[in-house]
Amino acid sequence: MDKKRNFLRKYRSLLAYCFFGLMTSVVNFLVYYPLLNLSQLSATVCNIIAWAIAVIFSFITNKPIVFGSHDWSLKKVGSEFGRFAACRLFSGILETAFIFLSVDVFALDGNMMKIIASLFVVVFNYVSSKILVFKK
Repeated sequence: MDKKRNFLRKYRSLLAYCFFGLMTSVVNFLVYYPLLNLSQLSATVCNIIAWAIAVIFSFITNKPIVFGSHDWSLKKVGSEFGRFAACRLFSGILETAFIFLSVDVFALDGNMMKIIASLFVVVFNYVSSKILVFKK
């Protein structure tokens, strides 16, 4: 039992990051797919909307749970959200460019291309967060 407890204590932040990263992807998909399949919006616009909502969800969950930041003052939230969003912006641009090219230009399946793009984004966000954002 102590091994499990030590493991969870040691990797709590990483496990929480993975869990909420998965939930962020779920939010992204839950917004993207209905927009893509039920609206007249382009795949690119659907992706931008889904990405923005997912980033907000990710910030709201990661701030207190993953990173232990409990100061919700406007100044602190503004500063943290600005940095957080900036770190996600580059991967969001890459994902949107991929969706634009693969779906809007080459007419590939928007649902499948979203899955492929999301896999790359998850890896990119993890590596960039580990190296650039949360380095010790």
